[in-house]
Amino acid sequence: MDLVVLDQGIDTSTAVGRMFFQILGSITEFEHALMSERTMDGLAAARARGRTGGQKPKLGPRQVKLAQQMYDEVGEDGKRTYTVAQIAAEFGRHPAHHLPAPRQELIQYDLGDPIQVTYIPS
Repeated sequence: MDLVVLDQGIDTSTAVGRMFFQILGSITEFEHALMSERTMDGLAAARARGRTGGQKPKLGPRQVKLAQQMYDEVGEDGKRTYTVAQIAAEFGRHPAHHLPAPRQELIQYDLGDPIQVTYIPS
């Protein structure tokens, strides 16, 4: 299978076209690596200055402990006393913020490298 881009003069059916396409891919990979290195250097410099990334926790330590106790509380029938929605409402949070992270998979296609796909259950 060959790629022909008419408006940019790329034709992978020829040796020169394949070489040109590989050079473009190498340059793109190099740029990505540089950007990643700069990001890591910036994060390390920020950590050295005592800065941490990410959002601040929405609940304090006491609230987290109380929410965990509410979640662990079981009635005489063996069922949980409070639902996640009830606990979230008690602390002014939305229950969807506490769903597990989506499952990640690698899929191998016949042509090319594996790609990462996020599976979101419906």
